[in-house]
Amino acid sequence: METQPLAQHVAANPVVFGVYRDGDNNLDEAQERNVSDFVQTTAANPALKVVAENTTALPTTPFKAGDLRTEDSIIQSGHQHVLRVRPPVDMSSRKTLGDFVRRTLESKASDPAFARAGVWIDLVDHGGGDGGGLEADSSGGCMSMEDIAGAIADGRAAFRRAHPGGDDTVTGVVANQCLMATIGFADSLSRAGVKYLAASPETMLTPGVPSAKVADALTKSGDAWPQAVVDATMRARYGPAQDTYHPAAAFDVLDLDPKKLGAVRDAVRSFNDSVAALKRSDGGAELVGEVKSDVRAERGMVRFDHSADLPWHADRPAEAVYDRIAQDTRLPAGVRDAARGASAAIADLVLAHAEADDFGPFHASYSDAVGPTEHLPVTRRSYDTWADNGTSETHNAFYDAVDGRELARAIGSYNAGQDTAGDAA
Repeated sequence: METQPLAQHVAANPVVFGVYRDGDNNLDEAQERNVSDFVQTTAANPALKVVAENTTALPTTPFKAGDLRTEDSIIQSGHQHVLRVRPPVDMSSRKTLGDFVRRTLESKASDPAFARAGVWIDLVDHGGGDGGGLEADSSGGCMSMEDIAGAIADGRAAFRRAHPGGDDTVTGVVANQCLMATIGFADSLSRAGVKYLAASPETMLTPGVPSAKVADALTKSGDAWPQAVVDATMRARYGPAQDTYHPAAAFDVLDLDPKKLGAVRDAVRSFNDSVAALKRSDGGAELVGEVKSDVRAERGMVRFDHSADLPWHADRPAEAVYDRIAQDTRLPAGVRDAARGASAAIADLVLAHAEADDFGPFHASYSDAVGPTEHLPVTRRSYDTWADNGTSETHNAFYDAVDGRELARAIGSYNAGQDTAGDAA
């Protein structure tokens, strides 16, 4: 078969891929390959340019193990060009991420070969669902999901100020972190102007998303890129030959079109309000108990042993929850219709997905994990478990917009103390 000339291939789907890797934690050594793999990948793929900010303490000449520093580099055509090495920056800082987004956009703007490139930001670190992520040991910081999205908006705005009329588009975010395929994160990124989110609803096994394979797929897959990104992740294998494992139990690519997210907000709010109204009606308390039972029946995330104290059991596959409620004939038609509408709106976000029926490392099924999760606690203890530690899953624009507290009050899971702590988080 005749192959396409290289120059035409480069022009087809060029990508500038920004890798923001925080190694200031226990993942440093395991996630190093999310940067270094690009040397080999870019050698074979001239349609890919990588901008990396890597905070690490790994030993590379002249640094010894434990010498924490931040390395900024460009990886292109099989070579890593280190632009500067500086004292370690706080990767959990909104300003640090905003500056990186600006530099990534500037790297695209300064290279005519990538004038038509899409820009993706790969966030490599710990993640915590609607509580945020990008945790740094040195500072003790953890960036909220609103600040992650805000940092991207900040970086775009700074680029526009410096380059009036320049293309500040951030095509997508790869959340190379645990638990970040949430409706709340999708909503916040959409409001920051990001078009797509690629993420897992569950915890991932390090080194997580195979960054270089995903970036390579983005340049080569045309309109089929969403499923190609999911496949690249779900088919990756890590570990020694006799004990290899996949990084993710489930993975999604979500469309962040503002109209779609607006529809999700409206539909979820309508459902939450219908349950609150049901609670106030005659005989409604018993029926609301059935709603709570349906929510509880859909297992939340962190489906592995010894995880009882982790907060994400209340982060449930949203479509599965609403589908179960919609099929519950014990409930009034209005509540069931509202649940059906919420499921349909959320399903419209999902461009591609895959899930494991039996994810070996966790000994659990994820056949219900189609699409993003939503924070849906059914006990007061799980309302906002880590809010008093400064990490809140309920104090964000999405939860406010959909009347999340009203649903929690109706089903008896609202916790005033955790809510107050979340307000200060």
